[in-house]
Amino acid sequence: MSTGDLKIAVDTIWVLVTAMLVFWMNAGFGMVEAGFARGKNCVNILSKNFIVFAISSIAFYLLGWGIMFGDGTPFMGLKGLWMVSGADNSPATGDAYSGVYSAINWATVPIWAKFFFQLVFAGTAATIVSGVVAERIKYISFIVFSFILVGVIYPIVGHWIWGGGWLASKGMWDFAGSTVVHSVGGWAALAGVIVLGPRFGKYGKDGQIHPIPGHNISIATLGVFILWLGWFGFNPGSTMAASVNDIARICVTTNTAAAGAILSATVVSWVFLGKPDIGMTLNGCLAGLVAITAPCAFVSVFSSLLIGLCAGIIVVFSVIFFDRMQIDDPVGALSVHLVNGIFGTLCVGLFAEDAIMSGTTGNGLFFGGGMTLFMAQLTGVITAGAFVFFISLVAWFMIKVLLGIRVSLHEEIQGLDLGEHGNSAYPEFLNRKPSYTFLSLAGQSTGTSSRSNSEQKVPVGV
Repeated sequence: MSTGDLKIAVDTIWVLVTAMLVFWMNAGFGMVEAGFARGKNCVNILSKNFIVFAISSIAFYLLGWGIMFGDGTPFMGLKGLWMVSGADNSPATGDAYSGVYSAINWATVPIWAKFFFQLVFAGTAATIVSGVVAERIKYISFIVFSFILVGVIYPIVGHWIWGGGWLASKGMWDFAGSTVVHSVGGWAALAGVIVLGPRFGKYGKDGQIHPIPGHNISIATLGVFILWLGWFGFNPGSTMAASVNDIARICVTTNTAAAGAILSATVVSWVFLGKPDIGMTLNGCLAGLVAITAPCAFVSVFSSLLIGLCAGIIVVFSVIFFDRMQIDDPVGALSVHLVNGIFGTLCVGLFAEDAIMSGTTGNGLFFGGGMTLFMAQLTGVITAGAFVFFISLVAWFMIKVLLGIRVSLHEEIQGLDLGEHGNSAYPEFLNRKPSYTFLSLAGQSTGTSSRSNSEQKVPVGV
């Protein structure tokens, strides 16, 4: 085996192993969302997180890969749609798919390794939506939107930035996907939750916020540990080569940002909420990981610490902000993925250093580079956000008209596990009489009683 062939083999193993770590993040998302949801919706959460990767796999194979990396226009790829075409087991150094997927030719691994690595990223974007719309969305509606997101919306933005599209030509950089993956998933989820509305009982008529705690913080904590581990595939794996110095440095910047965000989120929640809230601590970790995803290859370890510290502060106040705006996000995913995806993308324009990875971003604002890089990043944030939010809003409204988007009030109170799946994660609890909290249904109707709305009493929080 020649030296060149050995390098390709090592790079391929690296790419596939890191892709498998990213795939394993699906388990982390499932655990986090299930833990932050109520026990009566646990099966539904787990089922969504399981099926979403299957949907993503088919959607990305048929449409997404070609739109994202196929040769075409600055807006989207036009070649290689409907299936991976022009591909064989040859390395990218050959001509096996020149003129079809030219934007991904820079990596020296076989095309199927590239495809699988990009697939698991696409699946991550779809999974983000699941937590935000939890506990009240129809199962079929979530499935349909996931196909649209991974098949069309996600790859178009991905083409702009990673597929040689117009944002890349403007000088925008997003190393591992703070915008391409996390903000895209966040914008799509924000559009969905606006159409969907909050969970029943979450907000009072007077604007009062009624906390709805999750049922299993142990599972949520395990989920965050899984996601933290998966990020060591997410960020270093985006080198798509076993470049020893780069992958080692990226592992450290990734971990340092997470650590800084954990500490700052804990301190801020302790000071402003009165207690070191574990939910804020967990989301602080994820916020730091999201924020460092775009700049991880371009910034120093000290800069990654500053980015993480800021991300942990941002996520706490963002969770509070969305709640006060009555945008009901059961798991805090908008604050983690959308808000800190935006922040992390802008951090490239602030903290990037040309000496760290020369020939890429150049220097950011804080290192003498001026506003050029920052403005390119800001352009990407605004245009990607506007596009994803608008198209997602249209898609959600169409789904609402054609299929319906929300389960009935009765089913929401009973729990989606029984209503949507005829199953329960904790069947032994069904024989126990729950402890109810009664709320007045002024202005709401179950459609099952002739009494006035003000007289209806419905159990919630079970």
